[in-house]
Amino acid sequence: MTMAEYERSRTMPAQPEHVFDQAANVDQLDAWLPDALHVDVEDPPAVTVHEDRTGEDMPALLRSEPDQMRLEWGTREQGSYAGWLQVAGIGSGASEVTVHLSFFDAGHDPGEQAVNDALDGSLRRLEEQVRMRVDNAGG
Repeated sequence: MTMAEYERSRTMPAQPEHVFDQAANVDQLDAWLPDALHVDVEDPPAVTVHEDRTGEDMPALLRSEPDQMRLEWGTREQGSYAGWLQVAGIGSGASEVTVHLSFFDAGHDPGEQAVNDALDGSLRRLEEQVRMRVDNAGG
């Protein structure tokens, strides 16, 4: 069984706490996740992920570790993929966000280009959310 691992990082102009709060806000996950993924949070940490590409609903887990500023997720039954998002402060009010994805099942791996594009796009949208929130909070 071959496993594929992907990781992307992005620097954001906000305190790590703000960035993590935005990333961990389950009501706004759709705002920055890849367009083809929709997360339905019924009974945390249990969630259902709907994948437009396959039309599948997959039971998954989404765990938030605020003291570590870390989100972890993965599929529940199939074990087809897992991932984490980590926010780290890098000083002067900026943060670095790293997203890591592991595919344990080649059938779910869309391929390097597609995954990297999706991760970059998601991090870019997360930054937009963070900027809007920081601007609003700043009045």
